[in-house]
Amino acid sequence: MKYPLNKKELRFKKKKLLYAFICIVLVVGVYWILTREKQPAPDIPVVSVMPVEQQNVEIFGEYVGRIRAQQFVEVRARVEGFLENMLFEEGTYVSRNQVLFVIDQRQYRAKADKARAQLKKDEAQARKAKRDLDRIKPLYEQNAASQLDLDNAVAAYETAVASVGMSQADLDQAEQELGYTIVRSPISGHISERHVDLGTLVGSGGKSLLATIVKSDTVLVDFSMTALDYLKSKERNVNIGQKDQNRSWQPTVTITLPDNTTYPFKGLVDFAEPQVDPRTGTFSVRAEMPNPDHVLLPGQFTKVKALLDVRENATVVPQKALIIEKGGAYVFVMRKDSTVERRFIELGPEFGNHVVVERGLVPNEQLVTEGYHKLNPGMKVHVATAETNEKKQQTTTAQ
Repeated sequence: MKYPLNKKELRFKKKKLLYAFICIVLVVGVYWILTREKQPAPDIPVVSVMPVEQQNVEIFGEYVGRIRAQQFVEVRARVEGFLENMLFEEGTYVSRNQVLFVIDQRQYRAKADKARAQLKKDEAQARKAKRDLDRIKPLYEQNAASQLDLDNAVAAYETAVASVGMSQADLDQAEQELGYTIVRSPISGHISERHVDLGTLVGSGGKSLLATIVKSDTVLVDFSMTALDYLKSKERNVNIGQKDQNRSWQPTVTITLPDNTTYPFKGLVDFAEPQVDPRTGTFSVRAEMPNPDHVLLPGQFTKVKALLDVRENATVVPQKALIIEKGGAYVFVMRKDSTVERRFIELGPEFGNHVVVERGLVPNEQLVTEGYHKLNPGMKVHVATAETNEKKQQTTTAQ
């Protein structure tokens, strides 16, 4: 059985309810004030910004190249004869002037001996003609010999001297041909297998190919560039294939091996063809690359990555901040008063996830990188802080 409350108890209960209501209002008010200070107004977009940076940008081009030996020499027989001996192992390294083949020498040695004997005979005739001339001259001066006798003696001596010269030339030629019977290596390098067997009659005039020698301690990398590449390099004042001591960099190339690994050494572009092939619209470019371990084989095809230019102190922006429409490319830039403006820019070459900006931006301007899809020019924005980003990530994870 409930008893009615007296006046004192009723007043106490009303005060208790009033105090509870005031506490609730105070808690709600404090929470609203604190929340209002930490969070931006709902109509102000939250964006991420970063300063516009400058850096050195390397511009590369990718091409298909072919490895070529620095020197490739064909060893041929210069005289005719039977191949008697081979003094090397196929596929090994040979040194310059090393003896490789020996051709039958007998007929060439006999020819040289004959020429040497003829030279001695003509020298003896020349000495006799000289003595006869020396005897005639005093007699002619004493009128004891006629002019005809003197002329005959002079003619005989000059003829003998000419015969000595001819015999000496014949001997030199015969000894040279005898020397050609010993075939030596013209360069140092790796030699191929022999192309003729022992006992084969090899021909004269360089028609008989005996072997080939490849020098591949340093190799050449050939690749083709387009006329457009040439024009772009000229716009950047870069002459492909020509060294410029005033530049802080030189055009280098790196290549990819068949197992898709990058070759550890870099090559230097040292030549560019001065004309374009009308059939392909390209011109040949050559780079020289070290090959100490002979990893690169002549004739091998490879991917070439060539350094075409280095843009020093170039203005760069991330590609994610770009907005490209029919009117051109633009970005949003935040002013000092936290409002944004639309800025049209002129784009340069791309590299990685960034792009070079030729015109339209200056360093240290605040570039909007995230949240620009909901922006309009002149709109006030709020820059996302680390706490805002953390909350955004937590919300994404909860969803």
